[in-house]
Amino acid sequence: MKKILLLLFITGFMFSQQNIKENLVFPIQEKHVHSSSIVELPNGDLLVCWFEGSGERTANDVVINGSRLRKGEDKWCEPFLMADTPGQPDCNPILFLNSENKLFLVWIVVRANRWETSILKVRTTTDYENALAPNWKWQDIILMKPGKEFEETVARQFSENTADDLAWAEYALPYEEMLIDAAKDPKKRETGWMPRTHPTILSDGKILLPLYSDGFNFGLIAISDDDGDTWINSLPIIGRGLNQPSLIVKNDGSIDAYMRDDGDAPGKIMISNSKDGGYSWSFAKKSEIPNPGASIEVLKLKSGYWLLVYNDVDDGRYSLAVSISDDEGKTWKWKKHIETSEKGKGSFSYPSVIQAKDGKIQLTYSYHISDEKKSIKHVTFTEEWIKDENKN
Repeated sequence: MKKILLLLFITGFMFSQQNIKENLVFPIQEKHVHSSSIVELPNGDLLVCWFEGSGERTANDVVINGSRLRKGEDKWCEPFLMADTPGQPDCNPILFLNSENKLFLVWIVVRANRWETSILKVRTTTDYENALAPNWKWQDIILMKPGKEFEETVARQFSENTADDLAWAEYALPYEEMLIDAAKDPKKRETGWMPRTHPTILSDGKILLPLYSDGFNFGLIAISDDDGDTWINSLPIIGRGLNQPSLIVKNDGSIDAYMRDDGDAPGKIMISNSKDGGYSWSFAKKSEIPNPGASIEVLKLKSGYWLLVYNDVDDGRYSLAVSISDDEGKTWKWKKHIETSEKGKGSFSYPSVIQAKDGKIQLTYSYHISDEKKSIKHVTFTEEWIKDENKN
């Protein structure tokens, strides 16, 4: 009997080791490192980027750094510079490949140290497999130009979804009126759009790049039908305090946007839907899924199931979980914790997740033990690990 129990323990341990693996991209250090993005290159290498410096938008030394994990290796290479706008904070980078395997790095330069005046920058290359750092061939600015229809959509959706309890004083403008007025200003609606999550490439090749604004607390989709050469904007994704959309295509062709909640308590993941390929969006509503005002990412797996990476509490970033749904987000039947700690003793947030060609799920996120001990963590696991109730 003891031999059988020992064999079961060893088998379970081997299964666990095979189905989840974790390491730090670089050793714990004091600089502020945050908002990573991961991509798998055609040769099987993994490339990750993040922003790093003495702070965020108010720290002018912030740059975009990166690292590479060669296929078959266990250790990430020494970090290297990916982008730097001298004298300005560079933040919120994302990496992706278009249909021709051109590598894109999209990020923001924070002008005047304010999120709402940030501008989008992009670098591209096909020369990225031999050297550790990509050899960038082209760089430009991505400009969004929401027009009159943006303004009209804001006014209409708030009038159709009014809330009477948001004015904090008799003479104070309600939240909706302030945003309706701001939407009339071209300077405000054309600046401050920022990336955070991976784009979605539709079956017709159209690229949908999710953006958000800390000025409006709205979402916006940058849309390209020429493989990322040019971009137009969607109508806004509107709600009360939404942020950082992550997109997923449903079986009926419509698209859900899952978003961080920066509005009223209790914090819940907010969801909006588009039925026209990502151009127009329903007014965002709170789901039943907790959210503490932190970024999330949702991904359709090769199995057709949905994967959600999120902070599964509404009062902090001390718990990071992965869940799987087999009914397009109606229910989330399986859940595992990637990180847990006592409240105030750690922060694990801003997940970036892909499924590699071999079927394994590759996840990176901000790993902050304290204000002075920070890194980016990389975790590899399988869909089966999440579903196995015997492995924590």
